[in-house]
Amino acid sequence: MSSLRAEINRLHAQICNGLADPNRILILYTLHEKPHNVGELGEVLNIPQPTVSRHLKVLRERQMVLAQREGQAVYYSLSDQRIIEALDLLRAVLASRLQDQSELAESV
Repeated sequence: MSSLRAEINRLHAQICNGLADPNRILILYTLHEKPHNVGELGEVLNIPQPTVSRHLKVLRERQMVLAQREGQAVYYSLSDQRIIEALDLLRAVLASRLQDQSELAESV
């Protein structure tokens, strides 16, 4: 049980904290499409560049994105495509719950 607890603590520290902000999730989905630099991400997501940089720092620290310098720019990409698979699975769970709630509200 203590090894499970330790693994869950690592999971929470690495993954859950990285996904704790909706903007970080949007950044991950955008990087799933193709690598972007900070300016491009800010433009695509309509988020100020300093905010994007702060979120990317969190995602880099949690090894969810990779940074690669190309000339003056740094391009970011996903470190593991399974992050998007996990997010899609969580979105499916949420959609199912919302559907159930909607059906319950209609039956009342």
